[in-house]
Amino acid sequence: MTSTMVPVFAALGDETRWSILSALGEGAASASALAGRLPVSRQAIAKHLAVLAEVGLVEPVRTGREVRYRVVGAELSATAQRLDALGRAWESRLAAIKEIAEQL
Repeated sequence: MTSTMVPVFAALGDETRWSILSALGEGAASASALAGRLPVSRQAIAKHLAVLAEVGLVEPVRTGREVRYRVVGAELSATAQRLDALGRAWESRLAAIKEIAEQL
C-alpha cells in the first residue's frame, strides 16, 4: 500500500500540479486552456499533466483534435480512504496513550 501512495503524493507535492488538479476539478480542460488560467506555459502544463496521468490522477480524453484532461475520481477517493485509515489508526493509538496516562 505504501509503495503505491508514494508516487501519488510526490505528484501532489508540487504546487503547480496541485493547481492543475484543482482547476481540473472544475471540469475537463486541455493543456492550452489550463495555460490560459494558470501562470504556467502550455509546455510546462503538458509535462505536469503527464506526471499526473502517470500516477493515475488524471486521464486524457480526445475530443476531435483536442486532448482534454479530466480528474480520475476513483484514484483520488482511494487516496483519501488510505489517508483516512491512517488517521483513524493514529487516533486509536493516541486514545490508548491518553487512557494509559489517565490511569497513572
